[in-house]
Amino acid sequence: MLKSVRSRAEAEFAAAQKKDKQAVKAEEKARQERADHVARLRALRLAKEAADKDVAAKAAAERSAAKIKKPARWPDAHRRES
Repeated sequence: MLKSVRSRAEAEFAAAQKKDKQAVKAEEKARQERADHVARLRALRLAKEAADKDVAAKAAAERSAAKIKKPARWPDAHRRES
């Protein structure tokens, strides 16, 4: 009887350890999936910010180029008066 109680207790203990290991693996898998998801979102956000920055820089360059342009008739009018 002592042997059967002991073997049953050992079997229950082994089953509990196995269940704990499975729970730890499941938690680690969930944690890793969450970290991957956050990393993907961060990469997308950074890519969008970089694209927005490029668009803003191009728009600023176009605005400054438009301000720098001189009137087309000014040099001709100046030459005629001289």
